[in-house]
Amino acid sequence: MLTDILKAFLFGGAICAAGQLLIDFTKLTPARILTGFVVTGVILSAAGLYGPFAGFAGAGATVPLTGFGHLLAEGIRKTVKSDGFLGIFTGGLTAASGGVTAALLFGLAASMIFKQKDRKS
Repeated sequence: MLTDILKAFLFGGAICAAGQLLIDFTKLTPARILTGFVVTGVILSAAGLYGPFAGFAGAGATVPLTGFGHLLAEGIRKTVKSDGFLGIFTGGLTAASGGVTAALLFGLAASMIFKQKDRKS
């Protein structure tokens, strides 16, 4: 278990450090960097490289946005195998629906529990 935690910390930290370097040393906006991470995950997954990496790095590879891209690509791949061409349009949504639903529900719960505070400039 300790090695799994260490691998997740090191590999997830390396992905996040790459994002921080892109923020610090390029003129890319955070939105473009985040989108780039998702697209990179899709491309690496399509090339067959991200699956073995995610298997080795565990949560360090599946939690960052590159893991979300991998999740979308794998969902599409599996759905195309079972449903054919229509899977291109439904596979990514089906694969990511659980995580998106959880994020929305936890965000709603947090907004109902905590009081909003206005920022002072």
